[in-house]
Amino acid sequence: MAFNSYLFWIFFAAVMALYRLLPHRGQNRMLLIASYVFYGAWDARFLLLILISTLVDFHVARRVAASRDRAVAKRWCILSITINLGILGVFKYFDFFTSSFSSLLDFLFSYETDPITLNIILPVGISFYTFQTLSYTIDVYRGRTRPATRLTDFALYVAFFPQLVAGPIERSHRLLPQIVNPRATRQDHFARGLYLVISGLFAKIVIADNMAFICNGIFAASDDQVGGVDRLVGIYA
Repeated sequence: MAFNSYLFWIFFAAVMALYRLLPHRGQNRMLLIASYVFYGAWDARFLLLILISTLVDFHVARRVAASRDRAVAKRWCILSITINLGILGVFKYFDFFTSSFSSLLDFLFSYETDPITLNIILPVGISFYTFQTLSYTIDVYRGRTRPATRLTDFALYVAFFPQLVAGPIERSHRLLPQIVNPRATRQDHFARGLYLVISGLFAKIVIADNMAFICNGIFAASDDQVGGVDRLVGIYA
């Protein structure tokens, strides 16, 4: 469900209509369900990974905040880092490192190996939500933010669909209070948001998509067809 697709805007309009009809707690629950539907439209199997990261960091952060012993809190924090980076490493970097190691052996020792690869599809947005949940736990450990008391609030912080698959990574002290506290709809906020959406779509559809044709053409050409200046144009484009 790409942001510049008709399907997304139908989905977004339905979410906005429901949002305006519901009270604060209902808004959060609806947004959480909508975020899971949005992510599940890419590949529903990977919802399990978001749920794991969400549950791990929700409970770990509460343990960290409740720990009077700094060493115990640090161990809980290390557990969160290990689980989250372990999942990220398997899905994003395992095949890369095994293939690179195999190539290195072949280059250094002429030792050909058949690298072990998992051939796993890379989950959309896994880096964004992994580092977002990690930053939350680390902020709780450092005393920069208080742990969330409601699982639904924290789950929405992790899976909020407008920034789930493309970022940016939001720090907990910025986004989480906007989820926990009741929100007032203001006309100037709506106008500002609409401007950002339209300008972002313009940058994506009109500028970036057209510049991609230039970049792809330059980098697909052989060395004797393009020069250094052409390469620079491709890089900066």
